Amino acid sequence: MAGTGEVWPHLLKRFPHIEKITAIDISTGMHAQAMDRLHQTRSDRIDHLCTNMLETDLPDQSAEFAVSTFGLKTFNAEQHGIFAQQLARILKPGAPFSLIEATDPIGWSLRPLYRLHLDAVLPMVERTVLRGAQDFAMIGRYTKNFARGDSVIIALQNAGLTVRTRYLVGGSAVLISGRRPD
Repeated sequence: MAGTGEVWPHLLKRFPHIEKITAIDISTGMHAQAMDRLHQTRSDRIDHLCTNMLETDLPDQSAEFAVSTFGLKTFNAEQHGIFAQQLARILKPGAPFSLIEATDPIGWSLRPLYRLHLDAVLPMVERTVLRGAQDFAMIGRYTKNFARGDSVIIALQNAGLTVRTRYLVGGSAVLISGRRPD
């Protein structure tokens, strides 16, 4: 779920005391791409765990914070529950989390254009310009299935985490943040 780590430079700049970022992704290719494209100068501060977040064996209460950007929409409701349990398990007491995800903004006046962008334009760009990248082919379907993110929000609450939600850009994205209680 770490993807190519676009958020890491911002974390390291905003919180210079961070010694290491532990990036979890099931794909070694994503990590290699991240390091080659964005993070060569920061490689000493980023550890990669090639594992499934739903099955990680990170130690209990070992994470000072958690961030996820645009990976939750690929999970179904059952997987959201597992993710929430894992997140609650690995966060230290009082530790914050911040998750951002694209959503399906039902009721937004610009939704038809947004859907066109996700369902047709991004996959076309991927096929014609990015040649071989596979980031956008399913994004339309994933955002429709994810809807407004209710299943992950409920799963996080059920895991005992405090949860705040904020919908952004007409509801086309949701910021889900909170913390593990002390």
